[in-house]
Amino acid sequence: MLKIRDAGSLGLLLLGLFSLDNLASFAETKSANTARELSTNPTSSVKSANSDAPNAVNSQLMAEMQRNNINGVTSETTAQNVTSVSQLSDVRPTDWAFTALQSLVERYGCIAGYPDRTFRGKQATSRYEFAAGLNACLDKINEIISAGLADKVSKSDLATLQKLQEEFAAELATLRGRVDALDAKTAKLEAQQFSTTTKLSGEAIFAISGATGANPNNGGTNTNIVFNNRVRLNLLTSFTGKDLLITGLQATNVNSLAAPLGYADPLGSSSNVRLGFENQFLNFNPSNSNTANANSVNLYKLLYIFPVADKFTVFAGSNAEVSDAFPAISPFASEGQGAISRFGQGLNAATRVSGGTSGTGLAAAVGFIWTPSDTVDFRALYGSVNSAIAANSSTTLLGAGFFGGSTIAAAQLTLKPSSTVDIGLNYSNSYHQINILGTGLASADIGAVNLASPNLFTPIKLNSVGATLTWRLAPKVAFNVSGAWIFANLVNVNASTTFTSWMTGFHFSDVFKEGNTAGILFGQPLARNSVGGNAIIPSGATATPYQLEGYYNFKISKNISVTPGVFFVFNPEGLNNAPTATVGVVRTTFTF
Repeated sequence: MLKIRDAGSLGLLLLGLFSLDNLASFAETKSANTARELSTNPTSSVKSANSDAPNAVNSQLMAEMQRNNINGVTSETTAQNVTSVSQLSDVRPTDWAFTALQSLVERYGCIAGYPDRTFRGKQATSRYEFAAGLNACLDKINEIISAGLADKVSKSDLATLQKLQEEFAAELATLRGRVDALDAKTAKLEAQQFSTTTKLSGEAIFAISGATGANPNNGGTNTNIVFNNRVRLNLLTSFTGKDLLITGLQATNVNSLAAPLGYADPLGSSSNVRLGFENQFLNFNPSNSNTANANSVNLYKLLYIFPVADKFTVFAGSNAEVSDAFPAISPFASEGQGAISRFGQGLNAATRVSGGTSGTGLAAAVGFIWTPSDTVDFRALYGSVNSAIAANSSTTLLGAGFFGGSTIAAAQLTLKPSSTVDIGLNYSNSYHQINILGTGLASADIGAVNLASPNLFTPIKLNSVGATLTWRLAPKVAFNVSGAWIFANLVNVNASTTFTSWMTGFHFSDVFKEGNTAGILFGQPLARNSVGGNAIIPSGATATPYQLEGYYNFKISKNISVTPGVFFVFNPEGLNNAPTATVGVVRTTFTF
């Protein structure tokens, strides 16, 4: 058996350097570094013990040793490289190993200390731990020799290395065998992984819903129970580690331009009773509302986000949602976990107009995000509804081209004056080639500025302003209020209409159990507030609609939640004689 005190300075160093706790610290630090390297460069692989990256090898090796609890190795803290033995507070010139430590720190750089600048060299070590340290120093010296600096390595140290290699040949072979096994596992994972740059996430929503309250004066009847679904798969791709390409696929059996709950007219096309996870189809064409078959797979999102300067990011896409551009201030905004109605989602009407004529998405958009501080966020976009359709096409009534069709320019300023308050201010300027608003919140969206004779095909200009505030009154209670005004004017016609909408409510977290949420809200869906010029309010639609909603979202598991809820719409669509619409929903959401 080799006696360490006879092994020379290298043996003395290794005995102290790879004590039990120091080895654990070394392993934890190197493993973390390797993990960060793999996360920023997913194509990199673990190299062999004889490669030019021994640190990466040993970090993987030490991690494997920890996972298998070899000799009781446990992580403790993060090691610190030192360049001088004097940096170690518990190593003194009178210590028997001082000369060995000083020589090898300065000559080979083969040492690491604790964050508190201690070495803790008196602790015991095992043969496997000693062999792992020996392997690291062998590789370090091999690097020095390969770099043509063989004269930096003393003959006595080389002789010591040879003795140590002979003594620990079995342990070194075992350790390098583990490295080879890790290489094989890594190669297999790389060969079988989905993508080196892409992550997959998804959401599946199933909802059972029913409603009452159709207008009996117009032949309406109450509805049957319906079963709706929406499935989304999102591919999140990064090429540099700082950018993001979002590719979203969607399938749903809800046709947003048909009656979602089976209401007969006048609620058959009512947007007042829309569910939160319904989505308008892009490239809306009033003459052909059945733009997609039930559960057919469609591209609902294609957006690229990338930084161009410090605190300045640009985004562009041929399919985008308003939530991609502007952060939601409302705590009810999640379509799978939040409010059950579209109105209850808390995106004020001005924000929804910012999303384009669909109420939820744009066929094309470009914009930027500027975040000068943690308390200020400013975003702006320019978008088009049918940018991919040629100007001479007759397939759309909303215009065509990126600049020649229906377009939108919008901005949102988000302020955080304190840790408990969020404020969002919205403005948008829109031009639609037909007389619609595009919020998806009311049937008044279509034929928005109403005249005595039909005028759907008259262009319209909109100026919209909105504001949203969320105030966290307590750690688990938030108060939310929002409002919007839309000023609509027909082009080349003396007719205008002002629309208003507002909502307020309370959101509760960790209700009865951690992770569960609940909400109660009340507000006024979009309604005509005043008219000017030749515009008129439709006959029999002078009432003001209101909505009351409550829901409870509880977690079945980390990835499954169920949300029962109910909402009531009083005077739906502003109709004077319409009975209250009552909608009950049980929504189940799977996330993965």
